[in-house]
Amino acid sequence: MSWTWRYEDARGVVLDRPKPEAFPSQSDAESWLGEHWRNLQAQGVYQVVLLDESSVVYGPMGLEPA
Repeated sequence: MSWTWRYEDARGVVLDRPKPEAFPSQSDAESWLGEHWRNLQAQGVYQVVLLDESSVVYGPMGLEPA
């Protein structure tokens, strides 16, 4: 299994940057996002979708602060 984040803009259009990293577990992917969401937001990412290989696990999840 390979866990990745798909990055989308505010309209749900998939972004080709930044390049997504692959993680060995869902937990690793979620921990990474918790540490890097502000950086992603600064690069124009509005929302993310968690993928297990090509299957959607959950999302879209907005990166705007609550």
